[in-house]
Amino acid sequence: MMKKIFKRYRVFGVILIINLILLIVKPSLGTSSLKGTGDNLKELIAIMPPIFLLMGLLDTWVQKETMIKFMGEGSGLKGILIAFLLGSFAAGPVYVAFPFAAILMKKGSKFFNILIFIGAWSATKIPISLFEASVMGWKFMLTRYAIDIPVIILIAYITDKIISPIEKETIYENIKNLE
Repeated sequence: MMKKIFKRYRVFGVILIINLILLIVKPSLGTSSLKGTGDNLKELIAIMPPIFLLMGLLDTWVQKETMIKFMGEGSGLKGILIAFLLGSFAAGPVYVAFPFAAILMKKGSKFFNILIFIGAWSATKIPISLFEASVMGWKFMLTRYAIDIPVIILIAYITDKIISPIEKETIYENIKNLE
């Protein structure tokens, strides 16, 4: 039991130990590092509850059959478009995309569409793009989209082909084991 707890929180423990060492060795850097860690933790605590709520709603309200129909094997262009839209209208930092991707996988989304979703979340978020257009101009934003969208598709395609069916199956099994 105790070993399982240590394993689960080992990253937190390592970060805490590093911060404590920095506080002892170089107090100014340690204080700055500890403040940064605290700020990141506050952001995480503020973001995660609404994200978990949305994930729970997605998991409860969207039937597996529906997800398979729209984003599963054989969904074609429709699945790619939905993955782009889901990722583009998302809010929050990219690390939030991974729990959402896990739910999409659990519901039967095709691996390629999951990769598109993560790529869209990281590069084509509408709220950020609107801010970007107001600062950098619409031409810049549209040029970036003209480059980003094909590159996201290309990266997803290459990644989908490189990862073997056995590895994909293992990833999907790992997602099922998280329940």
